[in-house]
Order: sequence, then C-alpha cells, then structure tokens
Amino acid sequence: MKELVQYLARSLVSNPDAVEVTETQNNGASVLELRVAKEDLGRIIGKQGRTAKSIRALLNAAASRSNRKVVLAIVEEK
Repeated sequence: MKELVQYLARSLVSNPDAVEVTETQNNGASVLELRVAKEDLGRIIGKQGRTAKSIRALLNAAASRSNRKVVLAIVEEK
C-alpha cells in the first residue's frame, strides 16, 4: 500500500524527491502519512479535495482485496 501511495504522489507533484510516506499500525488499521513539499500540497489535495478523495478511493480498493483497512493522512509541514 505504501508503494502505491508513493507512486501516485510522485507522479502528481513537481518535486518527487520530497515525497515521504510512513506507515504505522493503529487499532488494526494501517495509517499512511503522506508528506510532500509545501508548494506541492495543493496538487495532492486538488480542487475541493477531489485528488485526495481519488487517492483514498484507489487505496481503499487495493486494501479491500487483501481484507485490510488503510487510512491516508496528508500531513502539512509547518
């Protein structure tokens, strides 16, 4: 799952080297934290969150095939 998010994010942003995905376990679900460069955050979220929703939909479809629960968190660096 981590590789899928990393692939999708790197293909969307203008600075693919800054893409970082970390995976943790929380209450039986995998939590994927996505960090990108500050100027690429809008590209990942998209207009009205449509791109983020699409990434989450693809992730949930892939996770359901292996009977897993996966949550995507887009982390904004301060």
